[in-house]
Amino acid sequence: MPTPRSSSSFARLLCIIIFLFGMYGSLVANLYKLQITKGEFYASRAEAQHRLGGDLAPARGTIYLTDKYGNSIPAVINKLYPTIYAVPKEIEDIEEASALLASALGRDVGAIKTMLEKPKDQYELLVKRATADEVARVRDANVKGVYVESEDYRYYQFGSLAAQVLGYVGSGSDNQEIGRYGIESQYNDLLSGLPGKVTGDKIEKPLAGRDLRLTLDRPIQSRVEEVLERLVKEHKATGGTIIVEDPKTGNIRALASYPTFDPNMYAKFPLGNFLNPAAQALYEPGSIMKILTMAGALDAGKVTPGTAYYDVGFLTLNGKTIRNWDLKAYGKTTMTDVIAHSINTGAAFAERKLGDDRFYNYLVNFGFNEATGIGLPGELSGNLRNLVRNAREINFATASFGQGISVTPLEMVGAVAALANHGVLMKPRMLADEPPQMVRRVVSESAAEAITRMMITAVKGGKIADIPGYEVAGKTGTAQVADLKKGGYSDDVINSYAGYAPAFDPRFVILIKLDRPEGAPLAGATVVPAFRELAEFLLQYYDVPPDAQTTN
Repeated sequence: MPTPRSSSSFARLLCIIIFLFGMYGSLVANLYKLQITKGEFYASRAEAQHRLGGDLAPARGTIYLTDKYGNSIPAVINKLYPTIYAVPKEIEDIEEASALLASALGRDVGAIKTMLEKPKDQYELLVKRATADEVARVRDANVKGVYVESEDYRYYQFGSLAAQVLGYVGSGSDNQEIGRYGIESQYNDLLSGLPGKVTGDKIEKPLAGRDLRLTLDRPIQSRVEEVLERLVKEHKATGGTIIVEDPKTGNIRALASYPTFDPNMYAKFPLGNFLNPAAQALYEPGSIMKILTMAGALDAGKVTPGTAYYDVGFLTLNGKTIRNWDLKAYGKTTMTDVIAHSINTGAAFAERKLGDDRFYNYLVNFGFNEATGIGLPGELSGNLRNLVRNAREINFATASFGQGISVTPLEMVGAVAALANHGVLMKPRMLADEPPQMVRRVVSESAAEAITRMMITAVKGGKIADIPGYEVAGKTGTAQVADLKKGGYSDDVINSYAGYAPAFDPRFVILIKLDRPEGAPLAGATVVPAFRELAEFLLQYYDVPPDAQTTN
């Protein structure tokens, strides 16, 4: 028989064994509860925390601008901001939590309560980019199930600079960031990368988004926006657009419209400001079209710069009468004079010599019936329908000086750049890492040179755009704005100017468009001085030596 001592030892050993088995069983049960019964809860909770901590969210690609030295200048980066979120499953008293959070965040208590009344929800975003005061008040409220973490959000380092080109990033239906408008939208898939995933206790790492380098030159873009804002405000216009293009490569060095917005605070601006009028708005170009009409007629051999006609000041076709903008009759006039004095009847004469079908084909070749393919969302193409369906002589005559047809500013600057580039149309380029792409030859080199010399004559005669030491080629445009309610044209105008320098080896083409300036002034009083200011800046910026060419 066992002794009392041995019986006592056995009993203690048995108790220890039972206790250990009990602890083990409890641990197993708890693990089962955690991994099986509540596995979905903790997996979702972990995913929310990892996403906020940056473990699952891919780093969105940086967008760079450039300068004349080829430096990459970060314009759009990712920046850590405080984020306030709730895990409704963890909130015990929804009424109390809603009241505390509504007070801390200055929000409607009902809206907060609706967000928290989701018992299976593991993540509810309360404040995306919280201020220091919001964070402090939420922490003071000390609501169980409400957290403050840091998360990367998009930051636009130069505020409104190039905003309509860049676009912005906003939240999608699942609170994931998605590009809206501009480059952010057009290349969202490249920029956003691929998110990571949580599978059980494993984390699949995210794939970072791709960086993009734009052709926009920051110093040029800054100066352009400064000039444009001043121009619009000074003349009380409804808006305006300026584009600077390198005619040899198609690189867009500046593209700006006003009014604009700040992508860091996009919610404070009207929706209309997000659109990019350079690519998403059509307008009747007016007299700038005369240089393209004339270039076609020169290229086809139908006129020369010295070809003359007798101008009586008006032309009647199909029962409608065209008059010159200044109501003058110029008598015997050459084609060079037509460009220098911007004579409507002279443009119509050149178009009639060219022929309607050939004129239309030149407009198509200049790119006015197709989007340029620049890589900006929602790009429109020009409207030449007046020259196709039941077109009459009067339609072609008015189109010769830019009325009755419509184009985008991008199409127009590209067409003028083709003249500057010795007759070759280049695809406009926004991504710096893409190679330059020739679209087609539109006119011969000799025709391009001839129209350039005619444009130089116009600049020297007008004097306002003339820059001492340089040959500058340019042309004004003052187009009446169509009255969409009453038909015909209103008293409002669109002023525009397109030009390039040095004329025979251009470093840039500038297009300036000013919408509805107050008092309907001529372009010479508004956009031409702005062109000269920008042209002088660019010539100095690029250290361009004085142009040795002459027009003699």
